[in-house]
Amino acid sequence: MTLIASHITVFLQQRLPVERRASFNTCDSYAYAFKLLFEYASDRLKVPPSQLHLEQLDSDLIVAFLNHLETKRHNGPSSRNTRLAAIKSFMHFMEYRVPTALEHIRRVLAIPSKKADTRLVRHLCIEEMQCILDAPVPSRRDGIRDRAMLHLCFAAGLRVSELVGMRLDDVQLRPHPSVLVHGKGRRDRCLPLWKETTSALRAWIAVRGPVQVPELFLNAHGEPMTRSGFEYILHKHVRTAASRCPSLANRRISPHVLRHTCALRVLEATKDLRRVSLWLGHAHMQTTEMYTRADPSVRLEVLEAVTPPKLRSGRFKATDALIASLMPSSVMRRGERQI
Repeated sequence: MTLIASHITVFLQQRLPVERRASFNTCDSYAYAFKLLFEYASDRLKVPPSQLHLEQLDSDLIVAFLNHLETKRHNGPSSRNTRLAAIKSFMHFMEYRVPTALEHIRRVLAIPSKKADTRLVRHLCIEEMQCILDAPVPSRRDGIRDRAMLHLCFAAGLRVSELVGMRLDDVQLRPHPSVLVHGKGRRDRCLPLWKETTSALRAWIAVRGPVQVPELFLNAHGEPMTRSGFEYILHKHVRTAASRCPSLANRRISPHVLRHTCALRVLEATKDLRRVSLWLGHAHMQTTEMYTRADPSVRLEVLEAVTPPKLRSGRFKATDALIASLMPSSVMRRGERQI
């Protein structure tokens, strides 16, 4: 029997951040996945989490844990697959540390991912997006900050982690305004800025003031903006914008919706899926293809390019039996028989 505590410590503190150079968000997500797993296993097996053994985390327990996530915690297939990916990554790590448990590990690795529905991406029309961008009041310091954050998040199609992690020295306003984005998977990209976005950023930098932290955007306490902090700011301004744009009312708009909206605007303007992929920092073109399903202009181009088959002209002529059955006298006789 192999105690799992020492191995999971090495995996989270050495394997992921040092050897694999995983991002902080990835390490945090994996740690949370194992927290949920160990709590479930401890409750089911009636042993403390520190006394769990690798052999106790068999395929049956892992499948039961995944079902627990969906039924009790109401997680979707995507979250379920994310937890399973963390478990499989750890099991691959254990293949070399505990070769005697290879057969046990392979049974866990054989657990399939759950297929999820492929839905259209949620996005905003340009009028809705403009109402949200106009919601912050630029006469206040927090309004200037919020306007700059919203403009930058939309114009650059940023993930929320890319936005809150951006540093002051990542912004270049002269001679050609641009931002350096530290993207997912350690993929950096440099994006030019619109004039409106440049003006919003210049106004925020002017009132940002001298602070010790290098991050571009700060909260009310002078500390780096957090993911939850920006989500709160976005929801606040969406509620304000809903008073002028009723279509925004009762809609769940996350920071990623702004990223999707940017992607569809770039696709509409360029008609080039590769440029959208480069703008968003996608690792694979297959990820970007989801926007072609949401862009109606792509369907219109196909509709206009294809010559539809002609319909043969003709008129419908009812048979004598049909006409007779519709006569008032026939209808009355059928009604009388039913009575």
